[in-house]
Amino acid sequence: MFRPSSVVLSLLLISSPALGQAAPTESPTLLALLAEVRQLRQDLQTSAIAARKAQILIYGLHVQEQAVAHASQRLEEAKSSIEQLRNSRKYQEFQIKQYESMKDRSENDAQRKQFEDGIAQLKAQMEAFVSEEQEAQMKEMDLEQQSRAEQAKLGQLQDELDRLDQAVMNAALHVTSAH
Repeated sequence: MFRPSSVVLSLLLISSPALGQAAPTESPTLLALLAEVRQLRQDLQTSAIAARKAQILIYGLHVQEQAVAHASQRLEEAKSSIEQLRNSRKYQEFQIKQYESMKDRSENDAQRKQFEDGIAQLKAQMEAFVSEEQEAQMKEMDLEQQSRAEQAKLGQLQDELDRLDQAVMNAALHVTSAH
């Protein structure tokens, strides 16, 4: 005799392959929703990548702005140093003229000798100032090149951020117009 539970079990076993073989057809609405979900996932991934890129670029801009500020500060310091050296040299020239005038007016040889010694010292100091000024000018030219290079890097980063922003805006417009 067949037991009812064995009959049910055998029917289930026989009908299971039949159920697995007959796949219901998917509706066009379900397919459209699935495509929409996939597109949304892709858009989210693209947005996440763009956001990470933007964060990296913004950090890079911040670092580069600091580099530009530092280069500008060093350049201004070099220019200030050159100006101080020029002023010192001009003051030395003025003092030499005064000493020469005083030497010419002096009445004894000892005073003349003192003025000549003073003039010699001032000329030696002035030569040192000229040499320092030339070195400072070379340094200024190097710093100007460095400053321009840092400015160019900053401009490139700003351009890249602008391109990324434009790409995101274009993608947003494309998504909006597609709906």
